Amino acid sequence: MGKIIVKKAITRRPGHLYYVDGKGNVCEAKMARGGKKKKKAKKKVAKKKPAKKKPVKKKKKK
Repeated sequence: MGKIIVKKAITRRPGHLYYVDGKGNVCEAKMARGGKKKKKAKKKVAKKKPAKKKPVKKKKKK
């Protein structure tokens, strides 16, 4: 668990996360919220026509 070094050293804003990085600086990052996903644009897929098959000729046995 972390220790409190100084109280009220910075003014905190709602929706932001504050942490001390490896160099000892206080950093601010916007908190990510789960459940809110970006809407994807639907792709229009062109219908493919079925490929025409050539008739297979049967060989006669001699």
